[in-house]
Amino acid sequence: MVVGAGKLGYRLAELMDNEDIDVTLLDVNFKALEKINNQLDVLTVAANGIQIGTLKELDIETYDLLIASTNSDETNTLICSLAKKLKCKKTIARIRNPEFIEQLDFVKSEMGIDYIINPDLTTAIEIERYLMRSYNFYSDDFAKGKVSMVDFHVEDIKDFTGKKIMDLDGLEGLLITAVSRNGDLIIPNGSTKLIEGDVIHVIGKVNNISKLGEKLKINMDKKRTKKVMILGGGKIGYYLAQRLESSNVFVTMVEKDKERCHYLSERLNNTMIIHGDGTDINLLEEEDLASQDAFVGVTDYDEQNLLMALVAKQSGVNKTIAKISRPNYVHIIDKLALDVALNPIDITASDILRFIRGGKVVSVSLLLGGQGEVTEIIASKDMPIVGKPLSKLGLPKGLIIGAIVHNGEVIIPNGDTIIYPKDRIIVFTLTSGLPALKKMIKPNKGGILSELWNNN
Repeated sequence: MVVGAGKLGYRLAELMDNEDIDVTLLDVNFKALEKINNQLDVLTVAANGIQIGTLKELDIETYDLLIASTNSDETNTLICSLAKKLKCKKTIARIRNPEFIEQLDFVKSEMGIDYIINPDLTTAIEIERYLMRSYNFYSDDFAKGKVSMVDFHVEDIKDFTGKKIMDLDGLEGLLITAVSRNGDLIIPNGSTKLIEGDVIHVIGKVNNISKLGEKLKINMDKKRTKKVMILGGGKIGYYLAQRLESSNVFVTMVEKDKERCHYLSERLNNTMIIHGDGTDINLLEEEDLASQDAFVGVTDYDEQNLLMALVAKQSGVNKTIAKISRPNYVHIIDKLALDVALNPIDITASDILRFIRGGKVVSVSLLLGGQGEVTEIIASKDMPIVGKPLSKLGLPKGLIIGAIVHNGEVIIPNGDTIIYPKDRIIVFTLTSGLPALKKMIKPNKGGILSELWNNN
C-alpha cells in the first residue's frame, strides 16, 4: 500500500507495478487517482490513510508493506504507527524535517517504522559525493567502491564516434553496458555503432576507468572542490551546506526568502547566506560566480536550476549540478552542457526498491528516469544463477551482468564465467528485463518477499 499519490507515490506505484507487485494507492485527491487509473494497473482508493476504518476495510493485516509518502512528516509517522498496530508486516515513512532527523532512532522504535526515507538528505549526500570527487564525469560506485559505472559523452571522445564497439581501443577490463540515445536506453553488442550525441555507460574497476579517462583526454581535473555556490536554501540546500561545512568547503548560498535566510544563518556556521534572487546574473557575478569550483541549483523550480547551472558553466565553473523533479526533463539533460542532473524521486525510489528486494540486494540505481536499473546483488547458494556458466543461464536481451567481484577481485565476465555464493554481481537491466532479474535473485525455496522479511 502506498499512501500519497504525489510524485514519489506515483513513481513507487509505477516501479512496483513493473515488478508484478499488487499495489493499492491511497489519496484524498480523487482527480490525481483518476489520472493514475488511466496509466497504471493499480488499485486506487480515495481515502485518508489515517482513518483506521479504511485501513481495516482494506485488510491492512494482509499487506507485506505500507509506504507513507504524503507531504506531512507527522501524518506519515502516524499512518505507519497505525498500520503496524493493525498488523501490517513492514512500514516505510518519508520524513524530511531536519528536527525530526536528529531523533530518528527514537521515532522508528516508538512508532513502529521499519525504514525511514528522506529524499532531501539522500539527494544532498549524492551531490556531496560527486563534489568531493577529483574528476568531472558522473559515476556510481558498487562493491564497496571497487567497481564504478560512469557516463561518458561520445562527442567528448573523438576516437569513439562512428565506430562499432568491437573496434574500440582502451576498453581493456571495462564493459559498455548501455547507450543512451535520443532519450532511450539501448543494450549494445559488439556491432553497435556509436554516433554523436550518444552517452555510454561504462563499468569496470575504478582505476581502469580513471586510465580510460586520462587516455581519452577527458577532463580528469584533480583540483579539490574548495568553494561551492548553492542556489536555493531549502532542505536539500541546507543538508548539503551542512555536509560541505564539515569537509571544510566554503559555501555561498543564495536564497530569495528573507525569513528562510535568518533560519539558515542561525543553523549554518561557515556558510555565507546571500538574500537575493539567484536568477539575477549581476548578483551572481558580484558574489564572484566565476571563482567557484562548483555550482549547485536546488530550488523548487527545475527551469531555474537548469538555466543557472548553464550560466555557471559558461562563466567557467568546473562542476555544475541541477536538481530536477520533472521526469520529462530527463531526456534533454544529455544535450545540455551540464555535468550532472539529479532527480530526488528516482534516488528515493532506488532506496525503497533495495529495501523491497531484500537483504541480498545491496543497491539499486535508476537510469534515465527509470528506463533501466543497475542492481548490486550478493549471490547466495540458493539462487538459480549460482554454479552455472553465464552462457547457460539464458539471459534475455534486456539484461546484462556487467561485473562480478569474486574473493575481492573484479571480473568483467564472459560466457564461461561462473557465479559463486557470496560473489557480488552488478546487473544492468532495462525495464523489460525486470521479471528476469526477479527470477535471478529469487531463492529456489520460498519467495522474494519471504526473504525480505527474513533479512530486514
